[in-house]
Amino acid sequence: MANTITQKEINQIVWKACDTFRGVIDPSQYKDYILTMLFLKYVSDVYKDKYSEYLAKYKGDHERTLRAMQHERFVVPEHSTFDYLFEHRNEANLGELIDIALTDLEEANREKLFSEDGSGIFRNITFNSSNLGDAKDKNTRLKNLLIDFSDERLDLSPSHLQGNDVIGDAYEFLISNFASDAGKKAGEFYTPPGVSTLLAKLTKSKPGARICDPTCGSGSLLIKAGREVGSSNFSLFGQEANGSTWALAVMNMFLHGFDNAVVRWGDTIRNPKLKEGDKLMKFDTVVANPPFSLDKWGADEAAADRYNRFWRGVPSKSKGDWAFISHMIETTYEGSGKVGVVVPHGVLFRGSSEGKIRQKTIEDNELQAVIGLPANLFFGTGIPAAILIFNKGKGANCNVLFIDASERYEAGKNQNKLRDTDIDLIVETYRNFNAGKLKAGVIEEKYAYVATPEEIAENDYNLNIPRYVDTFEEEAEVDIAAVQTEIKKLEDELAEVQKEMNKYLKELGV
Repeated sequence: MANTITQKEINQIVWKACDTFRGVIDPSQYKDYILTMLFLKYVSDVYKDKYSEYLAKYKGDHERTLRAMQHERFVVPEHSTFDYLFEHRNEANLGELIDIALTDLEEANREKLFSEDGSGIFRNITFNSSNLGDAKDKNTRLKNLLIDFSDERLDLSPSHLQGNDVIGDAYEFLISNFASDAGKKAGEFYTPPGVSTLLAKLTKSKPGARICDPTCGSGSLLIKAGREVGSSNFSLFGQEANGSTWALAVMNMFLHGFDNAVVRWGDTIRNPKLKEGDKLMKFDTVVANPPFSLDKWGADEAAADRYNRFWRGVPSKSKGDWAFISHMIETTYEGSGKVGVVVPHGVLFRGSSEGKIRQKTIEDNELQAVIGLPANLFFGTGIPAAILIFNKGKGANCNVLFIDASERYEAGKNQNKLRDTDIDLIVETYRNFNAGKLKAGVIEEKYAYVATPEEIAENDYNLNIPRYVDTFEEEAEVDIAAVQTEIKKLEDELAEVQKEMNKYLKELGV
């Protein structure tokens, strides 16, 4: 069947469905309802599409068809299908019917939709919640939600969409828009697309790579890092501490066709779940946008860490940035592993334990690049951030590339964004440096500089970008005589105006 619906049309349909909840509950909450329904619709359409194929193949033999369906991507009980729920949209217990459908869908696909500890991806959401209003209002809202998703154009089967990216991109579209509406909470589940694209390109993996995001949020950055490989020969691994966000990541992987992705639920620092035996898994590439300067991240337990991730030192109790960085470096392959991480600028220059850890990574020739980003790129915060690239395979090149990209962006009303040209310039400069084409010193005035280990040591291992990239702008010379003449002119004009005003006030008897 031809693809009869565009990406834009799908996005419009699913975004319209959000109207059901606007003004009733917060966007950070109703995103779960919309994304869950999109996932259910997708799974149902995929199942129905495959069922029709087998039914035709086995000449109408339903029993044989059902046996064959047990080996497909998903097993979908009849009462868990979207069509079943739509047919029962007028039932008084509609919220309960949807919850039952989701629970039984999980049970039928335990290996795919449950975490290690036995929690299903829908455990944090209930369509029978009083948050959706009293019984009458709740039923009306849920009925409208089902009607929106029943749009005849919204056939999400592979034969109709001709691939997974369309529905996966619709999911990404929704997450992006929810992030825009969710304020500070958005940072918990989404990295701005320009930043994730840049990070994926900077850490581009080779075919066959293991790629990991230990704080994966909804999985968007991890997916982009995988796509950057340029083939399907890679494997994705992630971990996420927030249960609701973990569920989004699991659904996101399936919607993009990454059925073999491994996404664990748990605290990466206190309880890393990506292990092989009693050791942490190793990866070719590790990327992340960890929570900035996380307080109470687990410093008390870090000193006795069984995996020895913090041998360089234990970061401050109130600033967990270097804890995540240490974990990322320790989970990459020796001699070849790459790390790309988004950090607040304090990571570049804070002293004490953080300074010692930073110094050790530099002395061990693991730091490859420091890239300053524009302000106001991230949801919920206007502070500028930076990207650090670590490389365990730097070889003989001990220098570090500094890029100040803080002034290259497209200004937005509420949020700035990186343009393709901004991203391309950063990536080109980095790849030239990585290929050994850029020597120590100024590469581009007020933009890029290659620093030697000796220079960094002279700066006490402070990586604050202005210490290396001179962005000082000389102020224009002021013509004092001309300014004085202008001031005298303005004073004379003001005196004339004052004289006129006094004249009018006298005539008015004031």
